[in-house]
Amino acid sequence: MRLEELYKKEIKDALMKKFSYKSVMQIPKLDKVVINMGVGDAKDNSKAAESAANDLGLITGQKPVITKAKKSVASFKVREGMNIGCKVTLRGSRMYEFVDRLFNAALPRVRDFRGINPNSFDGRGNYSLGIKEQLIFPEIDYDKIDKIRGMDIIFVTTAHTDEEAKELLSLMGAPFTR
Repeated sequence: MRLEELYKKEIKDALMKKFSYKSVMQIPKLDKVVINMGVGDAKDNSKAAESAANDLGLITGQKPVITKAKKSVASFKVREGMNIGCKVTLRGSRMYEFVDRLFNAALPRVRDFRGINPNSFDGRGNYSLGIKEQLIFPEIDYDKIDKIRGMDIIFVTTAHTDEEAKELLSLMGAPFTR
């Protein structure tokens, strides 16, 4: 809740001053955070998708959706309808809580961490971040995981430009490299 309250007070004021918006409705905000975990070994091991979903559920505090293959791809040995990953869409207070934990607890635990890449914006104000292992989150117990898996984290904002979105995320505490 701390980050959500901070957004409502200081972050909105700072963005209003920097970009000189005419209305408070123009101020960009974080719309949702989507966490996606692809499970490539799910085609061989049927329990792999369930294990990844359990890990993602522990990290986010919300039950993940198992994603299925839309097409059959013979070279990947994937048939249509097979479980190939899981995803979670966070909104509201759970989203702000996750973002706070990611920026202040999980990312500093990455080895040789110097900051996140400031060039991963999509041109429309959304930011994507890839994580190589789920062990950086304090909720994951090292002894209970079966395999190290990475995940994609997408921050969807209402900003129209990358500059606005970068300022919003950096005011929320995103550790961008200089």
